[in-house]
Amino acid sequence: MNQLEKPINKVAEITGLFWVMKIIATTLGETLGDFLSMTLNLGYAKGIIITFLFFLLVLSLQLISKKYVPVLYWLVIIGTTTLGTEISDFIDRSLHLGYAAGSILLILCLLTTLYVWFNKFKNLEYYPISERIKEFYFWTAVLFSNSLGTAFGDFLNDNLGLSYLQGALICGCIIIAVILLHYYTKINHVLLFWIAFIFTRPFGATFGDFLTKPLAKGGLDLGTLNASLISILIMIILISISHKKLKPA
Repeated sequence: MNQLEKPINKVAEITGLFWVMKIIATTLGETLGDFLSMTLNLGYAKGIIITFLFFLLVLSLQLISKKYVPVLYWLVIIGTTTLGTEISDFIDRSLHLGYAAGSILLILCLLTTLYVWFNKFKNLEYYPISERIKEFYFWTAVLFSNSLGTAFGDFLNDNLGLSYLQGALICGCIIIAVILLHYYTKINHVLLFWIAFIFTRPFGATFGDFLTKPLAKGGLDLGTLNASLISILIMIILISISHKKLKPA
């Protein structure tokens, strides 16, 4: 197969920069989701509709794109983290299922998606991805994993009574453990990727709560709008770096 016949990858390479951007994107998803549902008082149902439409728009642009474009890719990630926040809160506060039951439900959705993906392609490789249907499964798994991460983070804070920093510390320790397992064991890298992907969500979410919640609750009381603007600025800088890395030397 010559160079022109090689399929073109559509997703980001998994590097240190990827994980930094994933954490910031999840922080933004948490603060932006709370800004829509609580600060603007739109409620969780309307929040889901708004974030779903945004997610659908950026996902469509990503799927029809012929190559990996960092700004499109990360807009979809942000879309899944924001929509994931609304889904988790809707399950808990509107459906009254609770974060524990919500987490179980989302785990089942994620496992079902991964099962269907594996059944069709006989692997769960997350990089590179060139087939559109595989990319669709990938984004579905991303959405459920980010929703699950949100529910788990809220479970740590609301059900177990941990502070936002304590919740972030627990998730951070799990992420460090996954990194060590990746470099020093032969545990399947796909399994480790999805574990890390899930737990970077509550890590970023609890950090978002730390930025926005009142001082009396252990937060910095920056507000959802200010915290979102800070996260957006950081993401713009990191996405610019990603685009520069794609340019040939």
